[in-house]
Amino acid sequence: MCSTPTSAGRHWDGSPRIIRHPRPLRVAATSPSRLLRASQTGRCRQCGNRIDLYQRTDQRPIALHPAELTAAQIPDSCRWHLSSGIAHPHGDGSAWCRIPHAVLCPARTPTCRTGPYLETIRRQLAVRTRRLTDTGAFTPTPPTTSELVADADRPTRPVVQILLCRYLAEHPFENIRCVAQTRHRHRCTHPVLDPTGPVGTWRLLPTGPGRSQLALPDALMAVYDLGHLPHSEQLRWRAQRCPAHAAAPGAADLALAQWQPFDPLLHAAHIRTRLPRPPARRLRDR
Repeated sequence: MCSTPTSAGRHWDGSPRIIRHPRPLRVAATSPSRLLRASQTGRCRQCGNRIDLYQRTDQRPIALHPAELTAAQIPDSCRWHLSSGIAHPHGDGSAWCRIPHAVLCPARTPTCRTGPYLETIRRQLAVRTRRLTDTGAFTPTPPTTSELVADADRPTRPVVQILLCRYLAEHPFENIRCVAQTRHRHRCTHPVLDPTGPVGTWRLLPTGPGRSQLALPDALMAVYDLGHLPHSEQLRWRAQRCPAHAAAPGAADLALAQWQPFDPLLHAAHIRTRLPRPPARRLRDR
């Protein structure tokens, strides 16, 4: 008895085989964010639970809980909604809203008033954190008061001045990586620092007040100043793109630019009162 061969378009039982072709991701030209949402998920460093990263209206990143919650049970100060890939700090009038992960993270103190609804979700996340820890899938990051290298004069998170604004970098300058997407749909491996182009200069500048707060005592701090560079070069640094992708504005971003607006009160641990030693100056003299 000969078996009847099955068609390539059907399963062994004759049911149709559904073939889903991969659909390339593209960013609309009218989108206010050049960020692809496909790769903007991660894990909280303190509890190990999943988070979704979005840009806010002030271009700062925020980690949101991946699921929508009932807006009626969420305080007004904790409601967020998404529009065109941008996170807005209020509700949109619907019955659902998003909420910052910091409110639900079991390893942190809630940033707003929580009720029974949010406390139930916090307990569920705490159980999940304990399960991840027991199985070895997650190791909590120990808190640190200062992220400094062995050289006390060279911070691992330098303060940089771009377009008359100061930002706190996430990594040393030589480790800041381009956030653009390559043709192979991977994140670019090139650094933002261009060894063949103009670079910034370390300067001692006044600390100054931060965000309508009282001024700190008059003191000087080490700042990597890019203000003397051309306007296009400063925009490239703020967008965190290598020279090749700065010339290709159509390329999407696979990560958020990790510039954090510098606040002298919140980031006092990263203030350095002396200029870096010669090993850091060689970065400027390239």
